[in-house]
Amino acid sequence: MATVLLLRHGRTTANASGGLAGRQPVELDDTGRAQAVHAGVRLGDLPLAAVVSSPLIRCRQTLELALPWAEPALEDGLIECGYGDWEGRPLKELAKEPLWPVVQQHPSAVVFPNGEAMAAMSARAIAAVRDWDAKVTAEHGPDAIWLACSHGDVIKAIVADALGLHLDQFQRIVADPASITVIRYTPTRPFVVRVNETGELASLVPPKSEGEDRARESDAAVGGGAGAGV
Repeated sequence: MATVLLLRHGRTTANASGGLAGRQPVELDDTGRAQAVHAGVRLGDLPLAAVVSSPLIRCRQTLELALPWAEPALEDGLIECGYGDWEGRPLKELAKEPLWPVVQQHPSAVVFPNGEAMAAMSARAIAAVRDWDAKVTAEHGPDAIWLACSHGDVIKAIVADALGLHLDQFQRIVADPASITVIRYTPTRPFVVRVNETGELASLVPPKSEGEDRARESDAAVGGGAGAGV
């Protein structure tokens, strides 16, 4: 199966001010724009077979700066969680809400007032990524690399699924602005290759493999293996 790079959008004005943007049309700030440009440098050597994005403007701006040549497909399944009445409010204020400790410790039970359930967000994001991964693999082969630009909680939910974690553990995962998280799906299990990456990416290009190597692509390297670049 193909390899997906999950790119979080760059820092926004809401991130900088400590607010919860949700699905509001907040844009990148100057730091976020610089982060997006740097992400483009890191992605420059990768032969991306497809680029997919949340429809929110902060993701589209990130891709315009990082990959100006790309024409991303917009995917509603990757949109930010619907935080409902929480959107636009300061995080320090939200931390006083009775729902806050539930979000932290038992997110699978959370339904935001006039918003979305975190479990529903997780399910539709995972389905979207797996569907796109299957599509890219069918069109471009199992060595293909593709990119999806989305949001922090969405990426964390996708990673939790790939790690076999319950959603209640997803707050242990970090996805910083403009970070890249890498997952390779196979017929028997996903492999989480990198998490919250802000450095080099060129070693993600897989070596050509065939025959017995291809048949064993779902096997984990006992002992840890020699690494992606070997």
